[in-house]
Amino acid sequence: MKPAPSTNVSSTRSAADYAHAVSGLIAAGARLWQQGWCPATSSNFSQRLGPDSCAITVSGRDKGNLQPEDIMQVDLAGQALDGKKPSAETLLHTQLYRHDPEIGAILHTHSMNATLVSTVAPNIVELSGLELLKAFAGNSSHQVTLRIPVFNNTQDIAALASDVETWMQQHGTGHAYLIRGHGLYTWGRDLPETLRHLEALEFLLEYYWHARPDTSEVAI
Repeated sequence: MKPAPSTNVSSTRSAADYAHAVSGLIAAGARLWQQGWCPATSSNFSQRLGPDSCAITVSGRDKGNLQPEDIMQVDLAGQALDGKKPSAETLLHTQLYRHDPEIGAILHTHSMNATLVSTVAPNIVELSGLELLKAFAGNSSHQVTLRIPVFNNTQDIAALASDVETWMQQHGTGHAYLIRGHGLYTWGRDLPETLRHLEALEFLLEYYWHARPDTSEVAI
């Protein structure tokens, strides 16, 4: 009797995980583009594949019309595993995956709400007492305070990733951060949770913008 042919279960699972990530990121891109949260070729999205790698959108692609070839694999040092070109901001994704192994997906968008709030906010945006705060993992009541740090924009992404890591070491991982004049990062245990966080954040940032006490000036 001949032995059954061996199969590489790990390889098969990895391929299935990657295919699942690709389809999820493509669907997320279409959904977020329709909301106007990733204009032109801005924004980037990723999903963890395992302890040492993630799937992420390729640099400079239209997020409303993503194709399978517009997704790539990188290791958690931000190095391409398939020869494609990652966004410079890949390092901000890999910092989060290294920092917290429970993070399974990350969405970075460039919405008007996030950009406007980031130009006028202090170093921390605080939101309390709002029902939508219950949308965030771990919150069962509106009687909580969501703190969103605001980092200065820079083209030195490695330095920015280091600043984010320092903040998180001191204050905890949280649910999101803003980059001034740039956009929003949020994350969750998986892509559906991260999408929920993003939609809640968009509502809350719009609320913050309209409720702010000084509406006379916007820094340009």
